[in-house]
Amino acid sequence: MINISLEYYRIFYYIGKYGSITAAAQKLSISQPAVSQGLKQLEEGIGAELFIRIPKGMRFTAEGEKLYAFIEKGYEAILQGEKCLKQMLNMEMGEIHIGASDMTLKYYLLPYLEQYHVRYPNIKIIVSNAPTPETLAYLRDGRIDFGVVSSPFKQENLKVWHVRQVKDIFIAGNKFADLKGRILSYKELSLLPTLFLEKNTSTRAYLDTFLKGQNVVCSPEIELATSDMLVQFARRNMGVAGVVRDFAEEYLESGEVFQLEFDCPIPERSFCIVKNKNLPGSLAATKLLESILKTEEG
Repeated sequence: MINISLEYYRIFYYIGKYGSITAAAQKLSISQPAVSQGLKQLEEGIGAELFIRIPKGMRFTAEGEKLYAFIEKGYEAILQGEKCLKQMLNMEMGEIHIGASDMTLKYYLLPYLEQYHVRYPNIKIIVSNAPTPETLAYLRDGRIDFGVVSSPFKQENLKVWHVRQVKDIFIAGNKFADLKGRILSYKELSLLPTLFLEKNTSTRAYLDTFLKGQNVVCSPEIELATSDMLVQFARRNMGVAGVVRDFAEEYLESGEVFQLEFDCPIPERSFCIVKNKNLPGSLAATKLLESILKTEEG
């Protein structure tokens, strides 16, 4: 294997591209003797003459022309790579991979993404829309730069920022109006038809754990994939739904559903930004994360 400095190939590329040692020296911002010496070192290392001197500059030999066909592609690929890297560093291009559930995306992350997109329109934003456990798996596998999830969750190897408090409540439609104004026990809840999210969500896990602490187990009659659908089912008097209050706010205000009151309120939990401690993340993602955290701190 020939061990030749890449600098000599760079000199060869510029001589070939511009057809003279003088022009190559100007483009490389080095002296003409340095260009001549670099070409000499390359020719000695390869064992072949690559140029013939002519009155108006340099012309390829047959060997030089064949070599240049390969060097041109390789060096221009390097230049294109440098150009792309510069664009990424200037935030003119790039990608962000984020994981978020329906809840954290809709009620926390979306306004930040909107602002970021206005500021950096050429940055591609890819959101993996999934429940908290799946988002955390994506993060640990390095498939996303960061995630926005809801607590509680296991925090090993994660950097965590608690950014917003959220409250879980139970809601019902007018069919259950006799429960309005009453202070209920969770034992009474277990006797009602209930609507819960599917078990692969942090919200379901949190409610199940809380109710277990109250010595109550609810066996929901209906399990749904999204909190939006839970609210719609509750509006239609299909049962009592356990949801994060944000999803029900509009219908609580209109009176289409009401919040059930209990003798022991469910403790608040958090939306959290999470990042894998062992992975740096892209520059574009780092800029977005810094922007979010700066706003939160302000």
